[in-house]
Amino acid sequence: MTETLTLYTAKICPYAHRVELALEEAKAKYTSYQIDLQNKPTWYAPKVNPASKVPAIAYGGPTAAPEDPSPQSVKIAESLVLLEFVADVYPHAHLLPTDPVARAKTRFFIEVVSSKFSPAWNAFFRGQAGGSVDAFLNALEEVQALLPSEGYAVGEYSTADIAITPFIARAFVALNNDIGGYPEGESKVVLSKLAEPRFARFTKYWSDLRSRPNFTATFDEAYVTDAYKKRFASLRAQK
Repeated sequence: MTETLTLYTAKICPYAHRVELALEEAKAKYTSYQIDLQNKPTWYAPKVNPASKVPAIAYGGPTAAPEDPSPQSVKIAESLVLLEFVADVYPHAHLLPTDPVARAKTRFFIEVVSSKFSPAWNAFFRGQAGGSVDAFLNALEEVQALLPSEGYAVGEYSTADIAITPFIARAFVALNNDIGGYPEGESKVVLSKLAEPRFARFTKYWSDLRSRPNFTATFDEAYVTDAYKKRFASLRAQK
């Protein structure tokens, strides 16, 4: 019998979105519970995740309300840990390659996303020291250089693709709506650069990612856009 699974998530959060993508790809049966990150419920930290972050899951035990998960359920947090957990629990989804070399390539791709792409985007988006159009595009080129000529990050769709998808999606929300701490007009510069032949492989990759059913089922662009406008509209004015 399939164990019960409750996912604690938030639509704005790219890390939580990773786990939603994995569960949808696996066609898992699960309960999704939205956590308001600006007003977290008092029960969340003591009952689910002491770090009070999303994503987290409650796995196993008897069926229970998300607000009062069973003490018999196992609580697990951190998006990359959860991606591998979902891959293990739902092996039919083939979220991790069986070949050891391909598995290593998957994890290396995720490492580049974590150590290069995400920090460069965050520094540019928030207008922090070291954040620039060139630094972000250079990091994007590092990701692009790892892509095979066709297909996904390691050929077949995997946790490597799931790890980066939410961040690309939210980057385009910010750029298309000129939201961020970067200087006014630089979003147009980035978008124009991304349209150049230099990024043709990345453009095709992103088209493939966003056309997948698990993405269309989990990404609420209107909600994220509105949330970004409310939460990050003042970043530029603070500089």
